[in-house]
Amino acid sequence: MTPPLIPLEHFFDDPERAAPRVSPDAKRLAWLAPGGGGGPLNVWVSDVDGGEAVQGTHDTDRGVRDYAWARDGSRILYMQDTGGDENTHLFAADPSDPEAADRDLTPFDGVKVSVIDVPRNDPAHLLISTNRRDRSLFDVERIDLETGELEFVAENPGNILGWQTDRDARLRAAFAQTPTGDHQLLVRDDESSEFRVLAEFDNEDSGYPYAFSADGRELYVGSAKGSDLVRLVAIDVQSGEVREIDSDEEADLGRPVISDRTGELLGAIYRRDRVVMHPFDDGFAQDWERLRAVHHGDPMITSTDNEERYWTVVFDDDRDPGATFLFDRTTGEARLLFRSRPWLDPSVLAERRPVRVTSRDGLVLRCYLTLPVGAEERSLPTVLFVHGGPWARDSWGWDPQAQFLANRGYAVLQVNYRGSSGFGKAFMHAAEREFAGKMHDDLIDAVDWIVAEGIADPDRIAIYGGSYGGYASLVGATFTPDVFAAAISVVGPSNLVTLIRSFPAYWKPLLAGTWFRFVGDPDDPDELADLEARSPINRVDQIRAPLLVIQGANDPRVTKQESDQIVDALRERGVPVEYMVKDDEGHGFVKPENRMDMYRLVERFLAEPLGGRRSGTS
Repeated sequence: MTPPLIPLEHFFDDPERAAPRVSPDAKRLAWLAPGGGGGPLNVWVSDVDGGEAVQGTHDTDRGVRDYAWARDGSRILYMQDTGGDENTHLFAADPSDPEAADRDLTPFDGVKVSVIDVPRNDPAHLLISTNRRDRSLFDVERIDLETGELEFVAENPGNILGWQTDRDARLRAAFAQTPTGDHQLLVRDDESSEFRVLAEFDNEDSGYPYAFSADGRELYVGSAKGSDLVRLVAIDVQSGEVREIDSDEEADLGRPVISDRTGELLGAIYRRDRVVMHPFDDGFAQDWERLRAVHHGDPMITSTDNEERYWTVVFDDDRDPGATFLFDRTTGEARLLFRSRPWLDPSVLAERRPVRVTSRDGLVLRCYLTLPVGAEERSLPTVLFVHGGPWARDSWGWDPQAQFLANRGYAVLQVNYRGSSGFGKAFMHAAEREFAGKMHDDLIDAVDWIVAEGIADPDRIAIYGGSYGGYASLVGATFTPDVFAAAISVVGPSNLVTLIRSFPAYWKPLLAGTWFRFVGDPDDPDELADLEARSPINRVDQIRAPLLVIQGANDPRVTKQESDQIVDALRERGVPVEYMVKDDEGHGFVKPENRMDMYRLVERFLAEPLGGRRSGTS
């Protein structure tokens, strides 16, 4: 039986509740929910056992998307930008005084702030990175949460990509990049000494530092030296001796799990088709198995109190989004707190199936297939939904866009093409200089597979994606125009030359090891022609399928120029193209009203060439 059309709001409006965080003293619980009167998402707080909730933050524009308790529980801390410009500021709110306005602790125009450490031993301060001194570089500063006063801690000499503190919140390690795009791990004994090179890593070997050991003698690092997959290793900060701790036979290290209370290494997370945990501690292993028995989804521990008795746990599930529990590690009991979208009935949502496709040159492409509930799996209209990045990946779990499309009658195929992260360095680096080349061949090979399986109607296939996925959609429309009946580009680059030249100043130190290595340097005459050849803007005469372009005007990553120029080129030729621009958005739409406008347009746009269902129709 075909399920009813699910309203777009049920997929894309703000959740009823989300993102639980238990307070450090375990007495209060916080979560995100629409503000009073149905406004944007804000933090709400109640006693951990229930009772009346009070609104703890007061954002009136873009809404709070992530937050944390201060170490002493006196404040709620969150980051916010302006209109999607990604110049994030640090805000603090006092949940004990719900009438007080939230304070912008870093009110600096054009400055981006990130949190490095929330010290256990100094709850009155945070360590933050800012590009106040030089917009292209991030220095380290210590901020007083009461006064906003800043103390300079470390200057970035130009090669530092990230900073790492020890258990006492001392800045003792840095992750640096060489001029050729390789990596160095720098350490020092204390904040008064100079950094020295502890280890060097080829670009493909990672070397990213996660944390110091509890005694400060070792640094936990992700390393692919001598292997294809990233493993968890420990490096002695004095001798440089490397000790392998753990690895997985299928996936790169996701991240280690470390006790905030003791600094003990508890486990390591890997993502195959689904999340895999390698526990190192018996108690942690027992708790993880207890969680596995609570719900079908993959558990994500989102917070813990100072004593680590309680965990807030959100389960990532393909058909039951945001099932949230408070888990008592002492008793083993899990109390359901809420479901993020209780209006959704899991029984009418679609299964998200892992599938394997082999590329024409022999790579195994891990894919996900979502099919419309109740439909015969034959000759279906199909959407090839391409993830962004490209150094990212599709994963099992809740995907509102895939569910929306399946509910409208489309088969949805998502491909982890070469260059996607988490599948080893050979797979990642098989994407070097393959934009609009073998990376796109992987997508076409997956289309050929779903057609050969009889699932997809070859005359009714659309390509759709955001960021790199938007670029892939434009490549599909220009390089393989006979394959796709429609294309949707959301914040997608049309010209690789103008894209790379327009990146924010603080991306410039990253480019040698990322874009220049994988794609090309437009200021190198030998590479400029290749970048132009891989740019959809130079093949607009090939576009025959209907095209929808969606853009945020304030996007600092893929600027509005990228969408403007391809839309202008088509309109100059008299070719119809639909174009949506939101003046108060950036690299993706945050505001619910803008998301709703976007998905109404996507729904209508796909229905005609593909024959899918749409609201108000049967």
